[in-house]
Amino acid sequence: MQTITFIGNGNMGLSIAQGLKGKYNIEVVGRNMHKLDAFEKALGIKIDKYLLDDFDITDKTILFCVKPANVEEVATKLKGKARVVFSVLAGTSLEKLKQHLNTQAVVRTMPNLAASVGRSMTTLTGDMGYKKEAEELLGAIGETLWLDSEKEIDIATALAGSGPAYLALVAEALADGAVKQGLKREHAMAAMRGLFSGFGELIQEVHPSLLKDGVMSPGGTTAAGYAALEDGNARAAFMNAIEEAYKRAKEL
Repeated sequence: MQTITFIGNGNMGLSIAQGLKGKYNIEVVGRNMHKLDAFEKALGIKIDKYLLDDFDITDKTILFCVKPANVEEVATKLKGKARVVFSVLAGTSLEKLKQHLNTQAVVRTMPNLAASVGRSMTTLTGDMGYKKEAEELLGAIGETLWLDSEKEIDIATALAGSGPAYLALVAEALADGAVKQGLKREHAMAAMRGLFSGFGELIQEVHPSLLKDGVMSPGGTTAAGYAALEDGNARAAFMNAIEEAYKRAKEL
């Protein structure tokens, strides 16, 4: 079984490891053994754990999961030359990664937190020689999409990478709206979860505009609610969210 070396032990690394466990051997490298022990406990399987200082990455397959601001600092603590680095760092360019990390190849990847349940939408770009391997590795945690440029992956980061936070806001707001009108909290949450589960299946097959038109009968409840969303500039707000997240990805 192939070994994947995680450098970084935060939430994204844990989510990916949850999707990969059982399919790959996992080893994790971090600053603090206590946090590495917590990572292992949350993962629920035995893993190899190492401290960052002077860790040898020679010929290893790396999943680089540190914070973007810490790239230079972490890189100085590593020794050897990796076989390939798969980076999950938002907005961190291939050029910067190659400048600081000693590796034969780099692929940028942008999973989302649904990796932990094997349903990530992960975008990829980088060294074409590792395209198939990247798709197989990240395919273990959901769907993958190889993009032709870093500009595209930064835009996709704003959509698929950050998207769970936007949808969480929608989910919470819809449930709160139902509670405001008198539905019990537990029933509002159950209805919201059922809504998202079913919608996730439908959107795979049906264009959003057709879904909307199929639900919105003339003068009906959906039309009234939809008009309220338009009055609140919900469409523009979500489009602006993508723009601002993309801008931030470029700044990083």
